[in-house]
Amino acid sequence: MNNLCADIGYRSIYHYGEELCGDHVDVVKQNEDSVVVVLADGLGSGVKASILSTLTSKIISTMIAEGLPVEDCVATIAATLPVCSVRGVAYSTFTILHLVDNETAEIIQYDNPQVILLRNGANYDYPKTELTIDGKKISKSHIKLQENDIFIVMSDGCPHAGIGVSFNFGWRREDIISFMESFALAGYPAKTLATILTDECNVLYGRQPGDDATACVVHIRKRAPVNMLFGPPSNSDDCGRMMSLFFSKEGKHIICGGTTSSLAAKYLGKPLKASINFVAADVPPTAELEGADLVTEGVLTVNKVLTYAKDYLTDNESYAKWSTKRDGASMICRLLFEEATDINFYVGRAINPAHQNPELPLNFSIKMNLVEELSACLKQMGKRIKVSYF
Repeated sequence: MNNLCADIGYRSIYHYGEELCGDHVDVVKQNEDSVVVVLADGLGSGVKASILSTLTSKIISTMIAEGLPVEDCVATIAATLPVCSVRGVAYSTFTILHLVDNETAEIIQYDNPQVILLRNGANYDYPKTELTIDGKKISKSHIKLQENDIFIVMSDGCPHAGIGVSFNFGWRREDIISFMESFALAGYPAKTLATILTDECNVLYGRQPGDDATACVVHIRKRAPVNMLFGPPSNSDDCGRMMSLFFSKEGKHIICGGTTSSLAAKYLGKPLKASINFVAADVPPTAELEGADLVTEGVLTVNKVLTYAKDYLTDNESYAKWSTKRDGASMICRLLFEEATDINFYVGRAINPAHQNPELPLNFSIKMNLVEELSACLKQMGKRIKVSYF
């Protein structure tokens, strides 16, 4: 078994005037190292297309994840979603990316734009085999994975971008490849790469998309642990054990909370250097402590991180705010969202009287709620999460 993992992110822009997307992405984990990703594109746009694509992706991802052969999956879809009698085309097209043990990738494609694979920052022309299943021409590929491989799965709204607006015949595949190659080695997470691609599609459509456009990016990378200490233990006798476990863990170390950082400084025997520089008006200043990669305030900062995490899982509109700023919340976001693959939370249960003020919003009252919600968001991002309470 290798030390690789898959960072998966996707984003859609909707057909102008529609409230639902006709594309749908489904991600089903078989185990910690095997996952099935399906992007389905329903015929047309709006409610009908949304139902068709959702049904297609759910059926395929579930069947593949249960170990059924692709022939059975396609046959089931063929029986469930027949060809449109008027247009003579399938009600839904699809792309399947099946990662097995983070060692191999199986790509199955039906009428969607061909998957782009960037390897070492450049386009890689992977082998394809043509199959005919129930009258449908299917493209199938098997690829041995390498670190930093980037798979770009698209609906046809991406290459159609700009037709009649920016281009006569749309955004050519080779131009999309060239555009994405310029970002391949920058270290961006999968969700950001998908956002970059769909944002460019939106621009080419003149911000009035003539079709739904979805990009799903899968970035193969090495596992990177990050550890986060949040709050002092409920029993002061547990402080030494908590600090020992936290600092002995491999990876980067984040400390959140004034009391927590003071305890950490005492444990390490190092001075805690506080700052009074407010980089952001709504986020308290950070501090410095030798032995820790980042030291921040507690509840206010983590609550801001949670707000960014929820946005990251939807439209990712706040990316420009946290991706470059130097405030504590933004720096935590970069570590957790972009760098980390495995996140270990060390959470102290000691009650801070300042957080029990009934006039504060509910999510400020108990830091446990913040940890639970943030953990749930990070799991949705595909992170491995472990929470230890003291």
